[in-house]
Amino acid sequence: MNHENNIVKKPWGYEYLMYENEDVALWFLYIKNGERTSTHCHPSKTTGLTLLDGKAEVSFLSDVNKLSSLNKIMIRKGLFHSTQAVSENGAYVLEIETPVDKHDLVRFKDSYGREGKPYEDATFEYPKQDDCIWLEDPKPGAENVYYAGNATLTVVNITNSGYFHTLDDNQNVMFLKGGLVAEYGINVAGPGDIVAASVLKELTTVFEDIKENTIIMLMSKDD
Repeated sequence: MNHENNIVKKPWGYEYLMYENEDVALWFLYIKNGERTSTHCHPSKTTGLTLLDGKAEVSFLSDVNKLSSLNKIMIRKGLFHSTQAVSENGAYVLEIETPVDKHDLVRFKDSYGREGKPYEDATFEYPKQDDCIWLEDPKPGAENVYYAGNATLTVVNITNSGYFHTLDDNQNVMFLKGGLVAEYGINVAGPGDIVAASVLKELTTVFEDIKENTIIMLMSKDD
């Protein structure tokens, strides 16, 4: 399947791949009002969700998290979850997964009869439309700006950890490549993580180093 060039049709809406490297895959989801994804888990990968526009509820087997615009949630490996749009115009969601494996999927419950079934095959794909975007890595110190789901996405190649101190405390930072590291090379925040700028500012009081070619994405709404 050629995920880079195609949209995947879903009974609840659609999704398409908007960025991928050796560490992460980033998907754009549109969920129609009142519809929901299957209750599923990813046994071998971690997932981060950011709501770009609308309202949504992320349900687990024992509780529910309500999300509004630009809220985020991190989901550990093996945790069953489902996302439902609860706003009139549906919900636009970014989903970042690491490691990259779209078939790392177990469906438990589903409103559309897909319990226990694998990820959709190529018969559910159709070519991307003109409004679909593909994120490119900027050069060191530069940024690329995109618009998707009624939000602005700014992809930045940062060259030092001081950059985090220029951000508002409530700004969420999505790591696409590289990361903030301890002096012995272990990632403190790396690909697939979505971290509040306030947390990153605190972490940099101890961990100042970042990997070369660290790519992050910031998400914002126009006033």
